[in-house]
Amino acid sequence: MFEQRKLENCDSASAKQSRLELTERKQFIEQLFRQNYSEMIHLARVLLGNDEEAEDVVQDIFLRIADSDIPPQNDRYLLTAARNACLNRIRQMRIHDRVKGLMPIEDEADLQPIDKRLERIDDIAAYVDEQVEEPHRSIFHLRFDEDLTVSEIARRLGLNPNTAYKYLIQTIQRIRHHFEKH
Repeated sequence: MFEQRKLENCDSASAKQSRLELTERKQFIEQLFRQNYSEMIHLARVLLGNDEEAEDVVQDIFLRIADSDIPPQNDRYLLTAARNACLNRIRQMRIHDRVKGLMPIEDEADLQPIDKRLERIDDIAAYVDEQVEEPHRSIFHLRFDEDLTVSEIARRLGLNPNTAYKYLIQTIQRIRHHFEKH
C-alpha cells in the first residue's frame, strides 16, 4: 500500500525506477523463500511438533522480511530467525499452559447453573478490586477482562514478563485460597 502511494506521487521516470526496485525486491524474497522454506519448515516442525504452528512461524518470518527495508544477509539468518521464533512460540505456549493449569476447567463450579457461575465471577471480581493491591490487580484484570497475554501485559505495564507471570500466579493462588475457605 505504501509503495503504491509512493509510486503515485513520483514522476514517470521515478515511478518506473520504483516499480523496477519493487519487482526486484519481490523476486529476491521469492528466491529466498524457494531456497530456504524447506529447511526452515523442517526445523520449525521438529522444534514445535505441529505442522500448522511451524507454517505460521515460517510465514511470519517471511512477512517480516517483506515488510523490512533490510534484506537478510545470508541463509543462516533465516534458520536462526526460525529457531528463535519457534523458541518464542514454545515459551508462550508453556506460559499459557502453566496459567491454564492453575485454573482447572472441569470442576464442580463448571457444573453449576450459569447464574451461580456469574455470581461467583462477580464475587471474584469484587474480591480482586477490594483486596488485591497493584500491580497484581491490574495484571489480573488485563489477563482475564481484556484477554491479554502475559507478554502483552508486561509490555503495557513496563514489567519483565516473568515478573508479570509471577504476580498473576500469586493473585490466582490468593483468590483460590480465599474462596476455598468461603
